[in-house]
Amino acid sequence: MSLQKSEKSVRSGGAAERSEAADNASICSSVTTQPDRHGFFGGAQYSPEPRRTLSPSTILKREQKWLRMLNNWESFMSKNYKKVRERCRKGIPASVRPKAWLYLCGGSLLMSKHAAVYEQLRRAPGDPRCVDDIKKDLHRQFPHHEMFIQEEGPGQQELFSVLKAYSVLNPKVGYFQAQAPVAAFLLMHMPAEQAFWCLVSISDKYLSGYYNPGLEVLQRDGDILQALLKRTCPAAQRHLARHRVEPVAYCTEWLLCALTRTLPWDSLLRVWDCFLCEGVKVLFKVSLVILAGALGPAKVRKRANGLCETLEVLRHPPEHILTEEYLVYHMQRLSLSEEDFELEHQRQTSRRRALHAQRSGS
Repeated sequence: MSLQKSEKSVRSGGAAERSEAADNASICSSVTTQPDRHGFFGGAQYSPEPRRTLSPSTILKREQKWLRMLNNWESFMSKNYKKVRERCRKGIPASVRPKAWLYLCGGSLLMSKHAAVYEQLRRAPGDPRCVDDIKKDLHRQFPHHEMFIQEEGPGQQELFSVLKAYSVLNPKVGYFQAQAPVAAFLLMHMPAEQAFWCLVSISDKYLSGYYNPGLEVLQRDGDILQALLKRTCPAAQRHLARHRVEPVAYCTEWLLCALTRTLPWDSLLRVWDCFLCEGVKVLFKVSLVILAGALGPAKVRKRANGLCETLEVLRHPPEHILTEEYLVYHMQRLSLSEEDFELEHQRQTSRRRALHAQRSGS
């Protein structure tokens, strides 16, 4: 898949439509009369089974620890970041998750620094092209969730306001389709103004450059992912190379949408606890675990004896490797350091600069 085709697919709605079709084809896609514990009436992220929970006393202790930490946030982040990271990796209690996410990503600071700005942006008319594109995408964002199931309902109206406000704030990007599921996911956990500033931070800091025209940063990060896979699961990397499966063919939606359209809900919440604390490398780690889990077994690689067959395996990986327990356990077992990520980032950035210079000189 070429970069041009990937960009066209993301911007035109192709990726979302394919995912929506997959949702409807899943065994859980039939609409139920009662929502699950997360508010889904159906779809691929519907969770009918009750989750195994910690004891009430353990939950209470974790909540109290998080409340103390949030009340002394600057001190913890500057002097005891490792403790913050440790508690994020254990999973943030649901009762404090919205506030914790707001603090972790820096949305709270942005909101306090720019008081009343969201309301001004919300009321601004916006670029007609962005407005039109946003309206076309509203119904695609978690259509089975109670917040967005109603056409032009309050949830869709808030989602429109948040996305339109970002397009006004950052006209260089305007509206990028992959922002929509991220914004919708945030709106499920916090008020619109908070969700907006979290989206700003995620778009401009965590996923910096991902939403720029050309997808050059995404392509570079796909190469970084492929290089890291060579270290963590060489068999899977060789298989992808043998069948000429380019990274943008399988990791585009994983990275651009921050896994919001990929993982079961409990897994997604746990991954985002880590993602907002540790940054984009968490998306890389989850991607590496999925790649190794899906293509690691020799019998799977033998069966996926072509590009299309391989992509099909990656689009529908075994359910067990997407579970919260499996992902967290194997993410922590990856033998990759901060230096490994930084070094590979430098290598791929330098390589792309050299290629660009070579093309410019030819």
